[in-house]
Amino acid sequence: MMLTDLICEDDRWEALGLEDLAERAARAALSHVGLDPDGFEIAVLACDDARIAALNADFRDKPKPTNVLSWPSEERTPDRLPEGDPEMPEELGDIAIAYETCLREARDQDKTPADHLTHLIVHATLHLLGHDHVSDEEATVMETLETEILGKMGIANPYS
Repeated sequence: MMLTDLICEDDRWEALGLEDLAERAARAALSHVGLDPDGFEIAVLACDDARIAALNADFRDKPKPTNVLSWPSEERTPDRLPEGDPEMPEELGDIAIAYETCLREARDQDKTPADHLTHLIVHATLHLLGHDHVSDEEATVMETLETEILGKMGIANPYS
């Protein structure tokens, strides 16, 4: 059973293997926090900068492109995680990811697109679970989790 359901609005994503990357990244994030990935569903919208700029304007009043956005299906906190059910998977929420911004960031940060995209999906999945980075303390917790998850996947710390 697939955890992620990819909706591809931009064919350029296919060459990057986003469907497999998103599945691996989201599964790794859920497993790391002790959740059974088979008990959940996440919709992933693979779009371009124009589409994510419109979404960013609609939902965050920021009319500009960003790398990734996430919308949890309900309010969550990291200390109150959903249980999930492999028989009737629970919807965790939606993620949108922007092609041009992500590839530009990967290039500018001297990272492979696959490593950067994996990081962004892990990051967005943690948001769906109630993690945030508004305060310094929250950011430290979230970055530590991301680094641990990516390390288990053989990906270097994205913050160093």
